[in-house]
Amino acid sequence: MNKLPPASYEQGKLRRRGASMTLLPLTAALLCCVASVDARAAGALPAGGRFVGGNGSISGNGTTLTVNQGSGRGVVDWNSFSIGNGNHVVFANGNGATLNRVTGGSPSAILGTLTASGSVYLINPQGIVVGPRGVISTNGRFVASTLDAVDTSAFMNGQPLTLSGNSGASIINMGTIASGTGDVFLIARQQVDNAGTISAPNGTVELAVAQQVLLQDSSSGRQVFVQPGQQGAGGTIVNRGLIQAAQISLQSVDGNIYALAGNHEAIRATATATRDGHVWLVAGHGMLQPGGQIEAAGGTVDMSADTLAFPAGGTTVRANQWNIATPAFTIGDNAALALSGSLGTGTSVNIQTTGANGSTGDLDVNSAIGWQGNASLTLAAYRNVTVAQGATIGNQGGGSLTLRADAASIDNGGGVANRGVIDWSRSTGLVNALYDMNGTYSAGTLLGNPAWTAAAGSGQITQITAYKQINNVTDLQNISQDLAGNYALGTDIDATGYTLAPIGDQTTPFTGQFDGMWHNVRNAKFVISDFTKDHSSGLFGVVGQAGVLRDVGVEDSSVNTSNIGSGLLAGVNEGVIANAHSTGVAAEFFQDGTPFGGLVGRNDGTVERSWSSAAISGSGTNGGLVGYNLGSIVESYATGSVSPIYSTGYGGGLVGINDGTVTQSFATGAVQTRSMPTHGVIAFGSGTLAPDVYWNKETTGQAVSGGSLPPSNGLTTAQMSDPASFAGYDFGPTGVWAMPSGATHPVLRSQLAH
Repeated sequence: MNKLPPASYEQGKLRRRGASMTLLPLTAALLCCVASVDARAAGALPAGGRFVGGNGSISGNGTTLTVNQGSGRGVVDWNSFSIGNGNHVVFANGNGATLNRVTGGSPSAILGTLTASGSVYLINPQGIVVGPRGVISTNGRFVASTLDAVDTSAFMNGQPLTLSGNSGASIINMGTIASGTGDVFLIARQQVDNAGTISAPNGTVELAVAQQVLLQDSSSGRQVFVQPGQQGAGGTIVNRGLIQAAQISLQSVDGNIYALAGNHEAIRATATATRDGHVWLVAGHGMLQPGGQIEAAGGTVDMSADTLAFPAGGTTVRANQWNIATPAFTIGDNAALALSGSLGTGTSVNIQTTGANGSTGDLDVNSAIGWQGNASLTLAAYRNVTVAQGATIGNQGGGSLTLRADAASIDNGGGVANRGVIDWSRSTGLVNALYDMNGTYSAGTLLGNPAWTAAAGSGQITQITAYKQINNVTDLQNISQDLAGNYALGTDIDATGYTLAPIGDQTTPFTGQFDGMWHNVRNAKFVISDFTKDHSSGLFGVVGQAGVLRDVGVEDSSVNTSNIGSGLLAGVNEGVIANAHSTGVAAEFFQDGTPFGGLVGRNDGTVERSWSSAAISGSGTNGGLVGYNLGSIVESYATGSVSPIYSTGYGGGLVGINDGTVTQSFATGAVQTRSMPTHGVIAFGSGTLAPDVYWNKETTGQAVSGGSLPPSNGLTTAQMSDPASFAGYDFGPTGVWAMPSGATHPVLRSQLAH
């Protein structure tokens, strides 16, 4: 019997499994399989059927057999279930479901036509084959399984269904299987092979090989789940044909998956109103060989396997996002070709190595990857990322590249080594390299774009940047050892139980770049107790003129008194803070004159596209976002309460004292009135409030802004909920602002994405 040649392992670096890696018989050989049962099935119809659950009748009329079901669900046992050429089986089961169990010793050969008004389950441990002219068309689900241990009472009650068994028989489709409004599931212990067409435009198509699976209902995601604890089960899924559905899943425990569709076939997930276009190819502890066209319209393709082998015939993924997870990986010629082609179609790619099974967890790039367009590539290794000598990664367009070591954020010493070339000379995108605090970084040849400029409001200052990765509180505090370095959060940091010393002070401020990568520092406490020196309190004490904090949050945290400035993110900012936020409490003991802000105590630099919901309470200057502003605040807002204490406290919903500029910003938090000035936007100041600054006069409890704004800029809650109230704010699909359904004020669009 003819077989395909062994699956290629790129440059000999992919691990070979102990079992044979030869592929399964070609379609021509499967035709022989069908022919072997064709004689038995020619002119055949299912025989010996009887209802053992629910009720109904079975009648035959020449070449047609009809199952009339009177109950919503029914179970029918058959001696045999095959449909010969030209014959028809009709399930008149309304919107219900019929579970068919074949108890005889022959496989099911569907060479004719099976139709159903509802759902049909066909269970045959001897195997199921749909011939080249065979057609299965249901309005509900179609389930074919060789796993014959099934709880019929669970089926009759519409409960999640567990299927199990040890049959060595296969499910093979060479014809057409379609569900108009439901799903198609092909489940076997040993092998599922599709060489025909499977269609479920409003549901999922799921192929699975395992000893046991769970089958459940879901209107938005996968429904078949292979059960854990089955190592050694093996099994193979092969797709040589066309699969079209809203979502598609091919999964095994430790078997192999071969997606071998050619130029005219594909795996296409087209999405619906309730299901995003999503394709899962999950080989568990086995091998995955993805080939041909794999499409997830506007959605995601997820692949995971112990071994990943790209065929020489080529692979193209078309989706918004393509995710790959495998223990360790080397990108050779075939993989590089697949990645380059897919990135070029606009598909962003994320490859992550897991370090499972005792592997190194390294991710090596041995061949060139290049693409045009705006798709991004992330290479995230459990331990090390290496670009080999002679290899080039390059983009022309707006694409970005992230090389990340220690992707699990466990401080394993992972490093990034570029021994080749990273060419972003014709790209406007970013290149980020993240390596462990105890790891190493080798820059190699880096070609940047001399015409690159940072996107507005991004806080970016360099196109290509290497960061030390912060994974825990210890790493965070170690920033003080190099206040001019570049740092990035690898994960959210939980500082419960810690009292943190501010990073940087008046003498030695932080002058590097700190990129939160949209992570947060949570449950932190920042306290200053020594007032014999000038101090500022917050996660960062003082950010110098060259310093940048971006894409970071300080949540559920508290900051206490200082004598220069206190804010949850920074006591004093002389640099740039962008896309930052804070929640929690900023409060002080009596320390007259200290600027207190939800995000920043004193701002001499720029705060942009940032927000705070922190509650502010101090005896000096209090602002919902910034205590004392001498710089600029742009496209930002505050929603936290401002409650000055003692008769010395000033308060503004957004800023305490403003001697700088504020544009396109607003405040909504309650501002408690004291004998000193308290107003909706600022307490007082000689700075500029632009005409596009607003406050909620109902929730702040303040009728005036405290600056030069007219009373009409004080809005009601109803007006705050209407984008039309905010002159000049961009609420477009790519604009800075968004108004979610039911929201009582605008939010920054970046909040919705992260």
